[in-house]
Amino acid sequence: MNLFITGIGTNVGKTVVSAILTEALQADYWKPIQSGVLEGKDSDTVKSLISNTKTVFHAETYLLQEPLSPHFAAKLDGVEIELDKIQLPKTANHLIIEGAGGLLVPINNTQYVIDIAKQFGCEIVLVISSYLGCINHSLLSIDYLKRNHFKIKALVFNGEFEPEVKQSIINYSSESQIIDIPTLNSLNKQHILEISNSIKAQNAL
Repeated sequence: MNLFITGIGTNVGKTVVSAILTEALQADYWKPIQSGVLEGKDSDTVKSLISNTKTVFHAETYLLQEPLSPHFAAKLDGVEIELDKIQLPKTANHLIIEGAGGLLVPINNTQYVIDIAKQFGCEIVLVISSYLGCINHSLLSIDYLKRNHFKIKALVFNGEFEPEVKQSIINYSSESQIIDIPTLNSLNKQHILEISNSIKAQNAL
């Protein structure tokens, strides 16, 4: 199973969710495009939060210096991101693939982050956080995925939500699994392990 982790926007918790799902499935982890390596790599963050010894971390295809959208960061680095150069790692394990930003963040002049998931036939895990406008951003993301024939494996509600907000999003994608991630005031292996065990107990994946 290849799961593509994307979000309704930037900084909604994709990396933390990726760590939780990687731990829950003891899956491999891969972030094909990493912007902002000057500030660190998401793969290093996930690695620091994983307890199991089965997970393999696969190398990024593109490492870009500035914390900008991939197409812009690539331009500043003097490279062009080519989708056909992004090759799925060879593994017999489940694979968690973390995207960059939201669905329609450009990777070049004609293609977008979500095209990586399309190329590999991935099921989608959509990460949602609570802020003013999150309903609109969530429904637009879900609508795009549905219209373009992606399977939404799960909606991940990251943090605390008003029931009315959460339900209005669930109503738009009632066939998807629902995963709730509590607000984490600190990040460590034990917290990630506890949440991953809870997800496994719920058979949420």
